[in-house]
Amino acid sequence: MTDKSVNVGIVGTGLYIPEGRMTAKEIAEATNGVWAEEAVKNKLGVIEKPIPGPNDGTQEMGVKAGLDALKRTGVDPKEIDLILCIGEEWKEYPLTTSGIYIQEKIGATNAWAIDVQQRCCTTVAAMKMAKDMMIADDEINTVMIVGGYRNCDFVDYADKAMSMMYNLAAGGGALILKKNYNKNLLLGTHIVSDGSMARDAGVEIGGIANPITKDNVDEAYKSLRVMRPKHMKDRLNEVSMKNWFHCIDKAFEKSGIPKDELGYLAVLHFKYSMHKYMLKELGLTEDQTTYLSHYGHMGQIDQILSLQLGLEQGKIKDGTVVSMIAAGIGYSWAANVIKWGPAN
Repeated sequence: MTDKSVNVGIVGTGLYIPEGRMTAKEIAEATNGVWAEEAVKNKLGVIEKPIPGPNDGTQEMGVKAGLDALKRTGVDPKEIDLILCIGEEWKEYPLTTSGIYIQEKIGATNAWAIDVQQRCCTTVAAMKMAKDMMIADDEINTVMIVGGYRNCDFVDYADKAMSMMYNLAAGGGALILKKNYNKNLLLGTHIVSDGSMARDAGVEIGGIANPITKDNVDEAYKSLRVMRPKHMKDRLNEVSMKNWFHCIDKAFEKSGIPKDELGYLAVLHFKYSMHKYMLKELGLTEDQTTYLSHYGHMGQIDQILSLQLGLEQGKIKDGTVVSMIAAGIGYSWAANVIKWGPAN
């Protein structure tokens, strides 16, 4: 049974966005003319996207986002009991633990850290984990969720089957949660995963099954691929929207809030037609979300980015009911509910 006397709230966020940009024109050129600039803008919904510079490693971007969150919130890093790192597996050094590196760099000397992974669903999943762990463990009172993302490095724009990932970008994000914060409450979360697509997409070359060799090294670093395109497309058409709306419905049901109270959707970046369809189905306007056309898709950082932009733009106020939604290759879908402002 969940302890109803305990609540978990969001203290604040932090971001790191690299300075480099890749424009719609440059994306179109990289496809060798298969995609026109206007189609990249209007169909894929990318005007420009951040790309990493020489010092923008995945772990380092997580450090910068974590430090930004500490600065914005005034939280003492020594207050942090746990770091759940949502940074991607593509990082400075394989098999190093990103969360422990970030812990050291931000001065969270009293914390312990662990890396968690669910691709672009990781933030929503980690928020659920953080809340459940705080309720279950008296010693965990403050949690930082933090990480960096730059899977854009692996995109081969000449691969037509990869158009759904032409939007991949780079950045870092952080969230700080506190037990019994009594404001900005994280309520219900629901997550679904479908293992039939577990190997439909991923980096094809560089693991145990297909190691990098001197002959395939150039190809390996552009081998993020849809490996079973027909299966993935057919299965997503069959279950994706249904699973997403199921997650949203269940998250609201668990929260004890009617879905029609939804006031802001913190949604990942995907093609614009899909974005418009989702808003219509949820009865929302463009003023109740942020379409990340100038950011592209930073994987699991998108929800943190959208939340911060929503707050900065005045779209989220005290009393606003927020839902973060996500989907990640593998395949998984997730939604949560957040009630912004002081607890009733």
